[in-house]
Amino acid sequence: MPWEFKPDRPIYTQLIEQIELMIFSNIYPPGSRLPPVREMAQEASVNPNTMQRALAKLEEDGLIVTHRTSGRSVTEDESIINKARNKMAVEQTREFLEKMKKLGLTVEEIMSIISSMMGEMKK
Repeated sequence: MPWEFKPDRPIYTQLIEQIELMIFSNIYPPGSRLPPVREMAQEASVNPNTMQRALAKLEEDGLIVTHRTSGRSVTEDESIINKARNKMAVEQTREFLEKMKKLGLTVEEIMSIISSMMGEMKK
């Protein structure tokens, strides 16, 4: 999964979101070890301090666990992962619905668009 950053938001917050997505999509499955900070920073083309800050926030949230002698790993507690994934899904849905509302779409129009797109995804 390539690292992509948009200029409209801080890189630190985008790093957190992208690492979360890697955890949710099992690129980093529960219990797996993460690469060292410097390696991840180099891969993402960011300052190691920025990567360290993002990882510290993920550790604070419980998604990552630090082991003194063996680095960091993804938590094995799937309930923490599911809770964080659901929180991200709600946030993304809220943003989407707010944008649709600004476009002046009705609930029926939004549901029609979603239904149509879901049908296309099944193909």
